[in-house]
Amino acid sequence: MEFSLTPKNNSFTKLRPDPIFQLSPQNSKTLYQKKMPFPKTPSFFFTSLSLLLVCINASVHEYLNEKFTIKGNAFVVYGGSEGLFASLPPTQNTTDSFIRFEKIKFRRPKEATQSKSAFVQAIVFEVEDREMIGGSAYGGQRAVCCTPDLAKLGACTEGEVIRRQSDKDSTWPYVFGVLFNGDDLVATLQPKSIRITRTGMYNLYFIHCNLELKELTVEGKTIWKNPNGYLPGRMAPLMNFYGFMSIAYLVLGIFWFSQNARFWREVLQLQNCITLVITLGMLEMSLWYFEYVEFNKTGVRPTGITIWAVTFGTVKKTVARIIILIVSMGYGVVRPTLGGLTSKVIMLGGTFLLASEVLELVENVGTVNDLSGKARLFLVLPVAIMDAFFILWIFTSLSTTLNKLQARRIMAKLEIYRKFTNALAVAVIVSVAWICYELYFKANDVYNERWQSAWIIPAFWQVVSFSLLCVISALWAPSQSSTRYAYSEETSEEFDKEETLTLIKPSQVLSRDLHSSPEPRTMQSGEVLLDGNNEEDKTE
Repeated sequence: MEFSLTPKNNSFTKLRPDPIFQLSPQNSKTLYQKKMPFPKTPSFFFTSLSLLLVCINASVHEYLNEKFTIKGNAFVVYGGSEGLFASLPPTQNTTDSFIRFEKIKFRRPKEATQSKSAFVQAIVFEVEDREMIGGSAYGGQRAVCCTPDLAKLGACTEGEVIRRQSDKDSTWPYVFGVLFNGDDLVATLQPKSIRITRTGMYNLYFIHCNLELKELTVEGKTIWKNPNGYLPGRMAPLMNFYGFMSIAYLVLGIFWFSQNARFWREVLQLQNCITLVITLGMLEMSLWYFEYVEFNKTGVRPTGITIWAVTFGTVKKTVARIIILIVSMGYGVVRPTLGGLTSKVIMLGGTFLLASEVLELVENVGTVNDLSGKARLFLVLPVAIMDAFFILWIFTSLSTTLNKLQARRIMAKLEIYRKFTNALAVAVIVSVAWICYELYFKANDVYNERWQSAWIIPAFWQVVSFSLLCVISALWAPSQSSTRYAYSEETSEEFDKEETLTLIKPSQVLSRDLHSSPEPRTMQSGEVLLDGNNEEDKTE
């Protein structure tokens, strides 16, 4: 049964720093070690490029009249980033890994046609080569565009991006561009395919250095492809993972449904709820697998399948949490209803369902690049708070239920509730430990250089949820003795009496006894205690 402290794909994510503009002067290579004039520019340490998200359909990145934004002394449009594996040898029956530019057009306003320099460049680089872009004079502030002073010294060409050759491959970072001719309002980048020969996290930016082109826009698309398909590198392992999880849920389903068929007369209402969670899990895993297969084949995430996968997963998480909560309260085992708590449980579940659905849709439908830290925090925070509230309420209710079962010496139900509590406690402890590791992982992977192992984070939450579901399925599996865990009137009366007595204040009881005949009231109290003892005898 699903129970984790964070959503599937979600976990805590901070803002992804820009690989070019986040470098400190101490870590950057200087162009010249002699002191020279350097123009004052705004700080390059910005964290807002993720807000410039282009319209993305999986590995086909589309740009719909995206405007350039000034960053330091450059104007930038973020084109995307993906983990790409190196092209395989030509002897194997596979295609190359590449980034292809198609129908990329730059548009400028009429008032900018008089500009002397109207040059726009596209730059593709692997994240390890980020220091090869831009530079500084005498260890000063980094610049991306070549300044007049640096151009006079022959370090670069004025109006173009500063680029140095990579130590691993002299042809990288890959920079090319297009020049506006005369009064043309549109400049078209020639179609180009860049073959990837080295595995890494690749980034794409469109950059120009002309202040008169600040209203420039870009349109078109780029296609990113790995040797074995269009899935981004950090998502590719998830396709096989969801295939494995589909088989795992199928095996669990076969076991559970066979037990249901054998002991269909003994099936409890709680066991029907577990059947619902298993069914939702099977559908969710299958849909995610087929979504990734289609994604890998076409390069475009199938919106319909993605929405259904997200919805089934969200409903499964919500139903699982509600079932765990009401079982912790003793529903279906020691009491027939939740009484006045029903509306509160439904309200909490409905709110969690809505918040989780919005988060999952935004994260998965048609997106590849990470959300910005602020945007993701705004969506993750409500889900995390409600998850914490679920945990607090569950363990509080479990403590109360265990104490009452132990006081009444209902040993069969007490034993299964103890195992249930231990399983939940282990799940919570493991989840907290994993959250700490996830925070450590992200804190030490500022530029997504460990993208090849990033898939483990969302996969882990699926494994924890499935493991807990297996434990609960084993505890409450249909059998000939299933009815001993079911609700009985004797047990319910004991719970109701104790709850009723705890709600009555002793001072009020004493006051009423003094105003009315004390002797009869004393006898009634004795009768209540006598009845309680009789009920314990019946239970035993």
